[in-house]
Amino acid sequence: MKFGICIPTNLGIENFRTLMSIAPKAEELGFDSVWVSEHLFNVGYIGERIGGRPYYEPLTVLSYLAAMTSRIRLGTSVLVLPYHDPVRLAKVVATLDVASGGRVVLGLGVGRIEEEYNALGISFKERGAIADEAIEVMKVLWTQEDPAFSGRYHSFSRVKFSPKPAQKPFPPLWIGGNSPSAMRRAARAGDAWHPTGLSPNGVRQGLESVHRMAAQAGRDPSQIPATLLIAWDPNDAASDNASGEGIALAGSFENIIQRVKEYESAGVEALAINIASDDPFIIQRHMEPFAAEVLPAFQ
Repeated sequence: MKFGICIPTNLGIENFRTLMSIAPKAEELGFDSVWVSEHLFNVGYIGERIGGRPYYEPLTVLSYLAAMTSRIRLGTSVLVLPYHDPVRLAKVVATLDVASGGRVVLGLGVGRIEEEYNALGISFKERGAIADEAIEVMKVLWTQEDPAFSGRYHSFSRVKFSPKPAQKPFPPLWIGGNSPSAMRRAARAGDAWHPTGLSPNGVRQGLESVHRMAAQAGRDPSQIPATLLIAWDPNDAASDNASGEGIALAGSFENIIQRVKEYESAGVEALAINIASDDPFIIQRHMEPFAAEVLPAFQ
């Protein structure tokens, strides 16, 4: 099991450098990865949460963190793929992968805030088709010496594309989302299925569906694990959430270890942990006992 820490770039924290200090601390403590999320406008539930305060752009943040760290992996959980031109995104991601020494993990989803799509002039109803084609475009650009593509939304030929990513054939693609369409996308095109807040039973059942669809698509199901975005409230130490259908980490560290083992048995290979706080110093303070108590149980 690999453990990552979510950096709350989505909570309106004004002090950028203090927020960024979570990543080198996570690296120092032995966490495997750090994670950032994406929205462009503070609308819908985002606006309700932070009003006009900052929601930082994820790939800019990861570029900053690449220079602050040397080992820890740099992930998105998740980019809203239809918001991006896939050619430009492929260029940015490849550049970041080279600059970081091959540490990028690209979590991708389609989002669910229709107002944001409307503001960008992008069809909300077509977001799944747009995302599917964008993944194809990026893979072509990352892997072909003379990339060529002809699709519904993009077409190019007789071009060169460089740099190629440091990781071969390209950075891992974690397909985010709990919906059937997200599962199908993970089965066809992902290196992992990356749902949010499911119980171990929920992961097991969903992963069975992903693996069944992967086999139907001619892929090896064993090469598509689950990875999970999950919340942890360190102040909920009295709760015993070590079994049952709970969807967060809670209770004592003994309970958390047991819970993580249940996720591991269900097919989860990595956790992106969202610590319930909007104070970077409190997050770092809670990371220390988690690293001391939980990480050694999975080494």
